[in-house]
Amino acid sequence: MKIWISQHFRTLIAVIARLARTPVASLFNIGVIGIALALPAGFYVGLFNLQGFSRELAADPQISLYLALDAGPADIAQIEKRLGQLPGVRKFRHISREQALSDIKNSTGMADVIASLGQNPLPDAFVIDAADNGTQALEKLRDEFSRWPKIAYAQLDTAWAQRLEAALRLGRLAVLILTTLLAFALVAVTFNTIRLQILTQRDEIEVSRLIGATDTFIRRPFLYFGALLGLAGALAAWAIIWASIYLLNSGLTDLLQLYGANFQLRHLNVDDSLSLLAFSAGLGWFGAWMSVNRYLSASTPR
Repeated sequence: MKIWISQHFRTLIAVIARLARTPVASLFNIGVIGIALALPAGFYVGLFNLQGFSRELAADPQISLYLALDAGPADIAQIEKRLGQLPGVRKFRHISREQALSDIKNSTGMADVIASLGQNPLPDAFVIDAADNGTQALEKLRDEFSRWPKIAYAQLDTAWAQRLEAALRLGRLAVLILTTLLAFALVAVTFNTIRLQILTQRDEIEVSRLIGATDTFIRRPFLYFGALLGLAGALAAWAIIWASIYLLNSGLTDLLQLYGANFQLRHLNVDDSLSLLAFSAGLGWFGAWMSVNRYLSASTPR
């Protein structure tokens, strides 16, 4: 066991030294991988922050009931009684047509226009908080209200949230497609880089074979090289995202202060950061494995 660990440790040190001997080429390869990974990871961070921002803005979904214009006090009292007895209703409040008109007059600055109206065009309304905020439960409750007498229209105030969730699902699909394409690019970059490494060490590989080196022994340093290249690229991507979020937060703070809001973009959490590192290192290892296996298969005497 100690010998096995010692062999892998010496191989790792030799690979790190090889990367250090060609700093310019190594930095270019790491930079290409870092930028390729930063694109899907950056989109993921953006969707994560957008989802968090929408949760902060979103209140509990409500159902608004608009009564018919000919609904009288008896009808309103009957509806209040039914709402109080319905198990799916957590709380509700009545907004009279006079109060609704007054609120519009005070909030929109259209007092002159409203004063010119011959009569109040607004209906009485109820705003309802449901006991269950699930989409199916809310839609079922809305449909039930729509069948009540003197209810002209029942509106579920979650349409915007549903549209946002649909946009987020589309964004997550786009991130998945982009990640797949750029993962292929990362494997291709590692494959070509390892192929060049093999060509420069071809004589050394052949001598090693002549003295009895196994394919596993020959393959090991190249696999470490690919994994380290992928790992360094992931660290570069992490740094790119961190710097981008830091710069965006500086400008975002000034903008949101004008609207009296406070929101900060969040970076990748620990689990996502570790996943990024492991994913990139694994792709680098896989690209190196493909490249070395292709060479060993082609050069094996038949």
